[in-house]
Amino acid sequence: MAWCEECDTLVEDEDLGEEGECPTCGTILAEQERGPLPWYFKYLVLATVVYLGYRTFQGVTWVIHHV
Repeated sequence: MAWCEECDTLVEDEDLGEEGECPTCGTILAEQERGPLPWYFKYLVLATVVYLGYRTFQGVTWVIHHV
């Protein structure tokens, strides 16, 4: 699927014209273009980084208190 910046939509491969143009606005779309990352993926990455940072902090403080 290709992403059309002009229309701000995803275009199915079978809906593309003969030369790879958007059916709505006629913009030529490159086959390699992808849509923007979903908000929930960005949230998942952020939550994972925060969680692992907190667990690292807990591990370091545990080691300091038990050595």
